[in-house]
Order: sequence, then C-alpha cells, then structure tokens
Amino acid sequence: MKKNLSIFFLCFLFWQVSAQNIIVCDNCNFTNVSNAISNANTHDTIIVSKGLYKEHDIIIDKPLTLIGEEAIIDADFKGGCFNVIADSVSISGFTINNIKTSYTKDISGIYTFRISNFIFENNTFNNPFFAILIQKSENGIVRNNVINGNAKDEISSGNGIHLWHSNNVEIYGNTISQMRDGIYLEFVKNSNTYKNESRNHVRYGLHFMFSNSNSYQDNIFERNGAGVAVMFSKDIVMTNNIFQYNWGTASYGLLLKEIYDAEISNNTFIQNTIGINAEGSTRVNYFNNIFKSNGWATKITGGCYDNIFYNNDFLNNTFDISYQGRQNGNMFNGNYWSGYTGYDLDKNGVGDVPYRPVKLFSYVVNKTPETIILHRSLFIDIVNFSEKVSPIFTPKELQDFKPVLKRINK
Repeated sequence: MKKNLSIFFLCFLFWQVSAQNIIVCDNCNFTNVSNAISNANTHDTIIVSKGLYKEHDIIIDKPLTLIGEEAIIDADFKGGCFNVIADSVSISGFTINNIKTSYTKDISGIYTFRISNFIFENNTFNNPFFAILIQKSENGIVRNNVINGNAKDEISSGNGIHLWHSNNVEIYGNTISQMRDGIYLEFVKNSNTYKNESRNHVRYGLHFMFSNSNSYQDNIFERNGAGVAVMFSKDIVMTNNIFQYNWGTASYGLLLKEIYDAEISNNTFIQNTIGINAEGSTRVNYFNNIFKSNGWATKITGGCYDNIFYNNDFLNNTFDISYQGRQNGNMFNGNYWSGYTGYDLDKNGVGDVPYRPVKLFSYVVNKTPETIILHRSLFIDIVNFSEKVSPIFTPKELQDFKPVLKRINK
C-alpha cells in the first residue's frame, strides 16, 4: 500500500509542474465551481476563494486538484456536493454544508465511484446525510476532516466516512460526531484506520463487515449508541484504541462476531456496559489491554475457541468475565485481576493460587437480568464463594493459573 501511495504522490508532483491554476471568486472569470471544472484541463488546480457558493451535485470528471480558501459550498439540502467519477482527484480546504437527506439514495458531501488515487483532506462537513461515500475505489487518503452530523435516528441518517468494495485506503486524523455510524467499511481490504476521533453516534463509532486484512489503531470511540462492531472478517489488527463511555442496555465498547485470526492489543476499555462482547470469534489474541470500571469487561458467548488472554489488566469491573456454557476452549494466563485475593509466598509476583474470573452471579444475571439489584449483597458473596469451591454452573477449567499481583499496563 505504501508503495502505491508513494507513486501516487510522485505523479501529483509531476502534474503540478505542468498544470495551470484557475481561480474562482465573485469577480473572477469563473464565479462558481461547476463552470471552473467544465473549463479546466486535465490536472489543473482550481482555487476557490473565500465566500459562500450555493451549488450542489458538482461533477468532477477529470483529474483535478480543488483547493478551498475558506470557501463554503452550501448544497441547501437540494442534493450532494462533489460527485467524483475520475481518477487522481484531490479535494481540500472546503466547508461543505447541508447535504440532502434521502430514503432511497445515498447522497454525500463527497461521493466516488470506481476511481483511484484520490486525496480528501482538511474539509469540514456540517449537516451531511453521508459526509464521504467511497464505492469501488482504491489507493486513496481520507485525512484530517471534521464531520459534524445531526443524526437523531438510524432511518433518517447516514454515515460519516463510508467505504464499500474498496481497497488500499488510509483513513486518519478525522473527527466525526453525531452520524449514524462514524466510520463504516464493507468489503474493504488492506486499509488502515488510525488517529480518528469518533463520538456520539446513533449506532457505532466504527462498523465494519466482510473486510479482511485491515488495521485500526490509535482511535477514540466514545459515547456511541452501541460502541464498535467488527463482523465477519479475518486478519484484523486493533491496537492502541480507546473505547469509553459506551453505555446502554445493548451497548459495548467492542462487538466481535465471526472474527478469525485477529490481534486486539494495548487498547483501553473504560466505563462501557460491556468492554468486549465476543461471539463466534476464533484465534484472537487479547494482550496488554486495560479493562476498567466496565459493567462486564468481557462477555464470551457461543463459538469462541482458541483465543488467548494474557498480560491484560482487569480493574474494578462489575464482572470480569461472563461465559456462556460449561466448556472452555480459551486460555487465560498472566493477567492482573483487581478482584484476586490469593497470595504469593515465593514473592515472584505471580499468585500461588489460580484465579477463577467467572462468578456464578454473572451466570445468574445473564439468565435473569433483573437480579443485578442483588449485586454486592452478602447473599451473592456466599453464592459466588460456594461456586468457587465446587464449580457446577461455571466452566471449571476456566482459570488464570498465573495471575500477576501488580498491574501490568499503565
């Protein structure tokens, strides 16, 4: 991917040497963006001066660089803004306002179809339906954009950055708020999503499906309706992300469904209803993560096998692990558990007694959620202790045999 993008930048430098600049302003030869594009030659640069431009459904059908200098394009809820159908297009520095909402068509601030070698950067979107919608495109960069949505429900709102059937795209440095999904990827390969802030969305901060060989790092996913959803994908790396304050009756920091061969490391899960909810996920390595003050740190439901949890910190969660079924096909080893009450007689930093993270009460709450009101009662302490001594309902072999005595990750 880096090789492809390097070639792309070299091409841009070559084009800029031979291309011409076209200025758009109130008293220039071109007073609107559409006319400037129609009269531009391939690889020209169109500079749109400061001002308000009432335009919508602007078609970019040739390789061009568009630069906004405090330029505001207002679609006035009549349609989209830029429809890009040519390779080698760069759009930067615009404020794009008031994209039309549609229940039958995906209308966007920037829309692409079957293009390659594109850059969309440093733009601001206010009241978009979709902000950036990329379909069947490749070798692009979406960076340092600000997306301010006003989504109230799933039906009447779109996504911030939406990729479909696309490859080799870098998404980074974007700030996205109050959309349906902050970032949505479907059938996307070999892409990298990093250093984005995705907050206050109706549904997910990040949602991707059927998307293999992608990585996600250094992102913040905060106060979203149902956290982050990762579904039907393999070869995924998620590291150094923050999942926090995703609260609700069906909310979580991270949902994993039918995920294979993944790495989830160095993430922080703080005050989510559920830190990680894993279903049908196999061969996932969880290490050096922090789970702090969540309702459930991790819920493991059916079809999860050959997963490894090591060097994680479980700090003051209501339940550290919730597990469905009595058979365990996963390994817990060398984690820190704030609820561990064992001892370390040989002073090697590892508890001499294994830790059983699945409490009977978590099993009961899964069956009957209303029983949560009994949490912290003496009766529940007795119930948990009896199950610890003689396991009947929880998986006997699910233990951390080397629980560490000091917190691992800071």
